[in-house]
Amino acid sequence: MNKIPNRQAICEVLMEKAKEDKDIVVLCSDSRGSASMTPFANAFPEQFVEIGIAEQDLVSISAGMASCGKKPFAASPACFLSTRSYEQIKVDCAYSGTNVKLIGISGGISYGALGMSHHSAQDIAAISAIPNMRVYLPSDRFQTACLTEALLKDTMPAYIRVGRNPVEDIYTDGCPFEMDKATILAEGEDVLIVACGEMVRPSYEAAKLLEEKGIHACVLDMYCIKPLDTESILEKAKNVKAVITVEEHSPFGGLGSMVSQVIGANNPKKVVNLALPDAPVITGTSREVFDYYGLNAEGIAAAVQKAIG
Repeated sequence: MNKIPNRQAICEVLMEKAKEDKDIVVLCSDSRGSASMTPFANAFPEQFVEIGIAEQDLVSISAGMASCGKKPFAASPACFLSTRSYEQIKVDCAYSGTNVKLIGISGGISYGALGMSHHSAQDIAAISAIPNMRVYLPSDRFQTACLTEALLKDTMPAYIRVGRNPVEDIYTDGCPFEMDKATILAEGEDVLIVACGEMVRPSYEAAKLLEEKGIHACVLDMYCIKPLDTESILEKAKNVKAVITVEEHSPFGGLGSMVSQVIGANNPKKVVNLALPDAPVITGTSREVFDYYGLNAEGIAAAVQKAIG
């Protein structure tokens, strides 16, 4: 099974489209290697801008270029992009309605061993709170490629968070992608599992484990955090005993909070949010951290069994 980082999939799409579309530009904050954008910089030097370690400038310059008709994709570590340049995202991108696509690389706890300073466990909540900003967490290379192609066709600002590490394929070349619409990975009437980003794969594997125990889980790949696909959530939550959300994020303001809000307002029932703790997470690789906090197939399956009794 192929495993490449989602950031590499973004670069591959941009390189292919940039051959014909000279308005596509990539900007980095001394992060071309981390963003897998070195091939783009080498192939299209006239369409690449190195800003250096200055995230606020990265966003504002991107907004300026967008105002001149360019299609900027600005890549920077999610932990810095979503915090250091928050005002620039709010004013220069969202308020001004500029066509800037922000790529938050190494999101969540991708920089596991570097600790809280390099973790981005608040970015879903922070960026989603800004009017006119869209937030996406694709789950594998195929979905990431489809999302990138779709974003190249519109002129609204967006934030795309991807991890640092290679991820296993969930889809194939014919990825069932619809913009701002969750993808149904499994059908089931006992429990609904809603996941995003790198938590989609373990959620899907958890559904397989539950199937062996006679528990049928519906799994939604909610790559579109904002706008949230509320229609799919409500449709699939109709008859289940509980809803489980799984995210690589703080327990506050992220996917779990949004789903709880939707369920509470329309079809109240138990919602259990599996997320990172409200505390500095342990030091370790992404896999070690996920295993420690039960954000793996076994942990998700156990949480489901507990939730539905």
